[in-house]
This record gives sequence, structure tokens and C-alpha cells, in this order.
Amino acid sequence: MSFFKRIFSSEKKETLDKGLEKSKTNFFSKLTKAVAGKSKVDDEVLDNLEEILVASDVGVNTTLKIITRIENRVASDKYLGIEELNQILREEIAALLSETNSGEATEFVIPTQTKPYVLMVVGVNGVGKTTTIGKLAYQFKKAGYKVVLGAADTFRAAAIDQLQIWADRVGVPIVRQNMGSDPASVAFDTLQSAVAQDADIVIIDTAGRLHNKVNLMNELTKVKRVMQKVVADAPHDVLLVLDGSTGQNAFEQAKQFTAATEVTCLAVTKLDGTAKGGVVIGISDQFQIPVKYIGVGEGIEDLQVFNKYEFVDSFFK
Repeated sequence: MSFFKRIFSSEKKETLDKGLEKSKTNFFSKLTKAVAGKSKVDDEVLDNLEEILVASDVGVNTTLKIITRIENRVASDKYLGIEELNQILREEIAALLSETNSGEATEFVIPTQTKPYVLMVVGVNGVGKTTTIGKLAYQFKKAGYKVVLGAADTFRAAAIDQLQIWADRVGVPIVRQNMGSDPASVAFDTLQSAVAQDADIVIIDTAGRLHNKVNLMNELTKVKRVMQKVVADAPHDVLLVLDGSTGQNAFEQAKQFTAATEVTCLAVTKLDGTAKGGVVIGISDQFQIPVKYIGVGEGIEDLQVFNKYEFVDSFFK
């Protein structure tokens, strides 16, 4: 269909293609076997496709939605063969992602009516949360925004130090206190500093612990409440960072965090090192939360805005 037109620059598209290579290769090797010797999309092909989508960590519920959509298309359009099936898959998955408002962006932008725009970032340790914040700071600064970071994950000294390294590398100010400090106090100081500096965007790192959901909920609620003393409607977004390579475990983390706080958008990292890229589709659909960013490599440029057309095009290329 015509909506699969080139949106990204060739360099960005190449990075995305490369980042999804493992997922794509894994998916298509299985799909090719599933349709071998078939002249039309029949029940056996659909059963095999269902297994392949589940194995690609799309998730059972989302897979069933996709299969139903394809069955309806096959019944009405009488599509035949692998090429047509591939095209239907691309179109139906892009349509599914549209239902969560995922993947409309093409550049790193923030709402113009809000200043400072406050982004609170949550996620367990090890998913690439601090690295994602650093790369976001880089991309937003590159786009011309004035950025301030807040090191409110005070449970681990390493988290504070790592964010400091990113702040120095990118060349943006950071507000930090000692390990064990009150996270809400750090967030409060960060917003005060950002307002004084007339910053465009504030990115707040928060604790990555899930051992006690009630404690996490209370802490994040307190951080929000204290931030609102400085910026009345903060945070404007709560970004949950998930490690795409963990597949179904990422679903579980999404479940825990969405129960603990209101998550408004997602970043899925480490897609370059896994064959489980389908997790992006499943999590967005299952939790009805838009995917905003994806990590497709270790380089500072390898965090991309999630665009559903480019993603689906690369995945099913």
C-alpha cells in the first residue's frame, strides 16, 4: 500500500534494518518453511503463522488479533502466496499499531505548548534505562532543545554516576544528590533548576526496583506530587523502558509498572541483539500504550523514534 513510503533518511533506515536483522531473519526463515509448496493461504498456513508470531514474542492475544484480521482479508480478497501474505501482514500490523497511536513520529520533538516538558523515566535496572535517558538527552539537544537531567534513582550510586557520565558526554546540566537521598527531593531541585534555566525539557531518572510494588507505587506517587509544586501538571509523560531481548519478561515488567503508576509511553531497547522484535507489537497492543522510542544498537545515534511504517517495513522486508 502507498503508506509504506520512505519516511526516514537512508542512514536511519539502514540502522533500523540492521537493528531488526535477527528478528527478521528468524521470522522469515520460519515463514518460508510454513508456506513451502503452498499455492494459497489456507488453514495450515494460518496455523503455522500463528505459531511463528507467538514464537517471535508478539504475544498470544495480539497474535490472535492478527490472525483474525488476515483470515478476514483472505476471505474477502482471495490473496495467494507468500508475497501477498507478507503484504497483508505489514498492512494489518501497521493498522493494529495505529489503534494505540504508536509510531506516528519521525523526529525527536516535544509538545510546544508545555515548558518545561517533564519526562519521568521508569524501568527495572539493567534494561538500558540510564543509557536511554542519555541518548534521549543527546537527541533532544541535537534537535535544538535545552535539556536538564535529574538523577532521582538514588538507590544505586552507579545509577547516579552513570547519568553523570552521560550528562558530561552530551554536555547537558544534571541535578544530583548523594546515594540514599530522597528521590522526590532530587526531582524537586531538578525542576526548580530547569525553570530557572528556562529549559525546554527535563528528564527525571527514577528507581528501578520491583521487589515491592507498593513501595514503588508510593515512591513514584510522591515524586509526582512533589514535582507538581514546581510545575503544576508534571510529569507530562511517564516513559517505561523495557529490554526487548527479554521477550515475555518484558510483558511482565510492563504489567507490574502499569499497575504501579500511570505509564503513558514506552521505549523498547536492545532490539539489535535479539530475534524477539515482535515484542514491540505485542506490548503496544496488549497494554494500549504507544511505543515512542526503540533501541536498535549501542551507538549514541541508535536510539530512534518509533515509526510504525518504517518498523513494519524493516521487519517484513
